[in-house]
Parts: sequence; structure tokens; C-alpha cells
Amino acid sequence: MAIAITVQHQRRLREVWRSAGWPFQDPIEIELLAAGLLSRERDGQGRETVRVTEAGIALLAQTLQRNRGARDAHEALVGRIAREMQRAGRVVWRGLSLRAKVGEVDAAGWVMAMPDVYSIRHTTVEDYLEPVVHEIKVRRADLLADLRKPTKGEAYRQIGGECWYVLKAGIGGPDDVPEVYGVMAAHDGGALEVLRPAPKRAMKLPFGIWMALARAAPEPGDDDPQAPLS
Repeated sequence: MAIAITVQHQRRLREVWRSAGWPFQDPIEIELLAAGLLSRERDGQGRETVRVTEAGIALLAQTLQRNRGARDAHEALVGRIAREMQRAGRVVWRGLSLRAKVGEVDAAGWVMAMPDVYSIRHTTVEDYLEPVVHEIKVRRADLLADLRKPTKGEAYRQIGGECWYVLKAGIGGPDDVPEVYGVMAAHDGGALEVLRPAPKRAMKLPFGIWMALARAAPEPGDDDPQAPLS
């Protein structure tokens, strides 16, 4: 019987590769042994360990290459959105960690929101800042995993008056994403298609976010979108 190798199996292989090989003796290990991805070994004192086989190493290498490709595609799309926001005259940050209060008023807690792209309008008028969050997804599994974390989405809405999911074309659409978010499709040819506009909410940035933005360097621009006006 063929064993279907899941993310849990791949994670266990990585754990065994990095460890001394002490057996877990659980169903995941049984299936990895049956698939020939792990082997059992016994030392001179009769202690049993498990080792990743050559087939297991090959699977780990394939997974590494696939994940690296997904990260590269993700970072490329993040850069693309960042440039579009700059061309729209906005100040842009990537990789921010911003504290956001989530939950009911009586039981609110703090979580860290880490949007892929965060931007505000280039203005000196606080009411016109219009903070926007863009979350980038290039794999459907990552999109679905993200949507199973309601606290994460609530945190985004606490730091942005507009929140968008930017999806690699083909991995999902508006039906997959709650209506509180806008949805955009990124096509391979370079076009960005708005599938559903993001609802807009007026908001002022809390002092904590101002401090975080002051400490973080905004994304450097390849060109100055205001140059034609000078």
C-alpha cells in the first residue's frame, strides 16, 4: 500500500535529520518506516535509533527546493506590490511587526501583526494617511491556513483602514476570502487585477504604530513618483 506523504511526515523527517534519532514510536514514524524514508538501527548496547534513508534525504531536498521556490515567488510579489504602492505616492514598509489589540473589549489582548506590505499616503495631514495592509499569498495551502487564524485577520484590520489579499492567479478568489478584505489577482504577465475592492474605514494611527514606523526604515524607492511635479 502506497503511503501518502503529508506535511507532518516531512516535518518529522526534518526533526529526525536534526536530532540524535531517538524513535517516537508513533503512527507517523511507522508510515515513514514503511515508506522506506526512515530505517531502524541498533547500536552495540541494544539501543534502537532511526535514521533518514537516502530516499528520505532525496525527499527533504525536493521539499527544500519547492519551499525555496515558493519563498522566492512570494518575495517577488511582495516587491511588486511595494513598488505599486510607491508609484501611487505612498510610503511603504515591508516586514513590519506591529502590536494590535484584538478580541472583545472586556477580554482584549495584544498580538503581533506582521503584514507583508504596509503603506500610508505621503501627506502631513493625519486624517488623510489611509493606512493599507497587503497580505501576499502564492500557494493555496498558505491562503487557507491564513484564513483559519481569525485573530491574525482582526489584527490586520486594527492597523489598516484597508486590507487586501493579493493572490497569485489561480490559487483562489473572492469566494475564498471574507468580505472584509479586498482581493487582487497577480497574473504571471505582470498585471494586477482587482477581483473585489477592499472596504475602506476611516482610522487614525495609534501612537504605538507611529513609534514602530519611526524606528523602521521605509522601503527605498527605485524612482521618485513625485519627480514629474518638481
